[in-house]
Amino acid sequence: MSTRIRTIKNVRPHLATAAALAVGVTLAVAAPASAASASAAASPAPSGLTVPLGAGYAGIGYLQDGKSFTPDTAKVQTDTSVVPALTSWGPAGVDVSHYQGTINWSSVKSAGISFAYIKATEGTSYTDPEFSANYLHAYNAKVIRGAYHFAQPSLSSGSAQATYFAAHGGAWSADNLTLPGMLDLEGGCSGLSTTSMRSWILAFYNTYKSKTTRDVVIYTSPSWWNTCTGSWTGMSTLSPLYVADWTTASNPTIPNGFPYATIWQYTDSGSVSGISGAVDRDRFNGTAARLLALANNT
Repeated sequence: MSTRIRTIKNVRPHLATAAALAVGVTLAVAAPASAASASAAASPAPSGLTVPLGAGYAGIGYLQDGKSFTPDTAKVQTDTSVVPALTSWGPAGVDVSHYQGTINWSSVKSAGISFAYIKATEGTSYTDPEFSANYLHAYNAKVIRGAYHFAQPSLSSGSAQATYFAAHGGAWSADNLTLPGMLDLEGGCSGLSTTSMRSWILAFYNTYKSKTTRDVVIYTSPSWWNTCTGSWTGMSTLSPLYVADWTTASNPTIPNGFPYATIWQYTDSGSVSGISGAVDRDRFNGTAARLLALANNT
């Protein structure tokens, strides 16, 4: 498969990404044409940085984390015609970044999508060039949406990155349409020990909560969490879990250290009216009323 360069908007790079990581090649993902509007373009990776600054998105590290780290029982699902039944899961969602290009959020809403997570930031200098448009238009279409931050633990402290995130899209308000921010953890352990990674995550959590009053949502896969935090239980009562598990099973595999998932990213190859090409698909663990309660902190 091709790398995720959005001159052709239906390209999905996950398998190519995994192949590059498997042989230790630093990704050279091209910046989007609109990157001039971002606070920083995707940059070459410093030594030890797996994903170049600006190139991250929810799912970029999923396949390789599963190969390189503590294995989980997920069966990778890449056939768009095969999806889990999801009969016990609630409202449907998506997660997006600039790689999806321009999105028609009214069509997304009409397609039955209730919520979305939208990439906002990375590190302490990068803002996704499509974030402002996506966040506003999703709101106007009455899609309950939240912002997410792609973690780069090798670049700066968790506190510094949470501060940047909160100031560049990760803020929260009780308006029926804003979810708490999400921290995207994947793509290698960034050279940190399990103890250091735990400290980094906790610093991000504490800073984000101090600035927004909300508990940050944690996005990760079982393989990443079990390996990079050592199956840490320390966030299980603090952060809702947004688990990445691309599988044909009816329920996801949960990382050790969490009792259940609040949101499940079950495929990277979904199709939704209003979004060009493949898109990550998600489901919420609960009713529409509980989704609204998560948004409003009630």
